[in-house]
Amino acid sequence: MTERRAFSVAVYARRGTQVLVIEHRRLKTWLPIGGELEAGETPLEAAKRELREETGIDGAFRPLVGALDGVPAGLIGYEEHQAGSKGMHMNFVFVAQVAAGVDVTPNEEFSAWRWLHRAELDRLESPLNVRQFGYLALDAVFA
Repeated sequence: MTERRAFSVAVYARRGTQVLVIEHRRLKTWLPIGGELEAGETPLEAAKRELREETGIDGAFRPLVGALDGVPAGLIGYEEHQAGSKGMHMNFVFVAQVAAGVDVTPNEEFSAWRWLHRAELDRLESPLNVRQFGYLALDAVFA
C-alpha cells in the first residue's frame, strides 16, 4: 500500500526583523503557519489562505531578489517530512511581509505564538529546518 502524500505550505510572516512561530496544539512544538493545499489551489494561494485563516493576517507575498522567472512570490524553499498518520508532506515554504504593529488573531490550531528575532530563533526548541527556514525568511530580500 502506498503511503499517503500531500502537498503543504509553511509561511513565515516577517515583521521587521522578526518572524512568527506558533506553538502547534496537536504537535506540541514551535512551527511556522501552514497546512495542506486544497483541491485546485496553487501553493501561493494556499500560503495566503493559511496565513489569513490561522492568524487573521493578510501578508504581502512579494517577489524575492534573485528569484528565477516563474517562481511564486515569497517562495524560499521546499522540504519533505513525515507527518505521522498524515503521511509524507511535500512542503513549499514562503515568507510574507507583515506591516509593523500587525498582530495575530489566533485560530484553534495553536495556543501560543511568538515573534522572534534571530537570536531567539537560535534558541527555539523546534525541528532544525524550522530554524533554518526562519533564517532564510529573515534574510530574504524583497524585489
